[in-house]
Amino acid sequence: SALARLMHDAGLTIRGCDSTPSPVTQLLQDSGISVGFEEQPSELPDDTRVVIASAAVKHDHPIMVEAAARGLEIITYPEALGVCMRGHTGIAVAGTHGKSTTTAMLGCALTDAGLDPSVIVGATCSQLSNGALKPGEAPVGYRVGSDEIPSGPRTHQPGLLLAEACEFNRSFHHLRPTIASIASIEADHLDIYGSLGAVVEAFAEFARLIAPADQGGKLIIAHDGAHRREVTAGVSCAVETIGFNPAADWVVMHEPTTGEVRVREPDGSEYQWELTMPGEHNAFNSALAFALGRSAGAEPEALARSLCAFMGLDRRLQLLGTRDGVRVYDDYGHHPTEIDATLRALAQREQPHAQGGRLICVFQPHQHSRTRFFLDEFAKSFEHADIVIVPHIYFVRDSEIEKHKVSSADLVDRLRAKSVRAMHLYPFEAIIEQLENLCRPGDLLVVMGAGPVWKIGRGYLQGGIA
Repeated sequence: SALARLMHDAGLTIRGCDSTPSPVTQLLQDSGISVGFEEQPSELPDDTRVVIASAAVKHDHPIMVEAAARGLEIITYPEALGVCMRGHTGIAVAGTHGKSTTTAMLGCALTDAGLDPSVIVGATCSQLSNGALKPGEAPVGYRVGSDEIPSGPRTHQPGLLLAEACEFNRSFHHLRPTIASIASIEADHLDIYGSLGAVVEAFAEFARLIAPADQGGKLIIAHDGAHRREVTAGVSCAVETIGFNPAADWVVMHEPTTGEVRVREPDGSEYQWELTMPGEHNAFNSALAFALGRSAGAEPEALARSLCAFMGLDRRLQLLGTRDGVRVYDDYGHHPTEIDATLRALAQREQPHAQGGRLICVFQPHQHSRTRFFLDEFAKSFEHADIVIVPHIYFVRDSEIEKHKVSSADLVDRLRAKSVRAMHLYPFEAIIEQLENLCRPGDLLVVMGAGPVWKIGRGYLQGGIA
């Protein structure tokens, strides 16, 4: 949706179609983009020139069939993003985790530093339009910037386009960035890749697509946890490492009790800021945003001021509100590493046990294949939760055969084997009813997952799903 709004603001006529109305489609309509829900060939206007389809749209979709029959150009979302990046100085944020948060942090920081970037984020952020130092507006997942970089050492180069570089289905191979980062590489999307080795090779190919060093190309890669030696072998761009390891080029230091983050640059200069978002993973994300911003030509003081003011983005450790003394958080995490980092950060900052409370987590697994591949890892990732409620697995992209290989009950059994109080409940209304009986003042309620599970946190606060 961010790409659609970006192209709409650039003057193109954009129309869209989705299976059902949602907050995302409402944002598109509020922006002046026509969205239909019939999913019929009639939804394809006569003057259509290009059809852009997400990975979730199958080739036998009626509109796809009609577009092919008309001989229209059909491209994927990653291909469209790659086309948009060609005329810009591209910055691509890659890695198994942290892409949206780092991209939003960097987008705000570059705006506050006066570099006026265009930005596409996979989540919405109220500070993205104007930067973190100015009053926020309605949450958006995009920003339209200048055609040329207005200041700094890259002045008059093509304008900055900052975007997440998603590894799903090798989508990021359509991008040709000037500057890029890889924050982490773990086994994920194994329904596509089959093995961690194939994932690493996909990231290595992405690194080879970055502009050469003599054209300003640079990769900033995690010193640890990103298979950097395999990924950077034979690349033509400059390479710098970042991490908590003192041997990294960009050294990150974090004081969790105060939120202070310090970064030592390759030349030995140090800068610091206090981060509002908890967790070592977010400290790393902010440091990576700082390093990317410096590589784009932003002044360090401006970046630090912006990072200090950054308040977060939707569905990333987002505090939704409080009901009867229960603080409710919403988070997009759907990989074991993300779950562990989020629950660990909340337990460390909020310390519910010290107040007689508990950490209650509602987690909806995303995809049957991912759940099956990581069943044991998921079970280990909830060690900081006192109670875990698991609805049905969100069914998307998987085959019907895969759907019958694993269930939420399997995860609940694994959790109980680790002495975690866990239960499988469905539908969402039943979960909200259970939470109303279960939660007590001082508890933390965390709703996690990439599917429609977000409705539960909001429904609990409102006393039911609208």
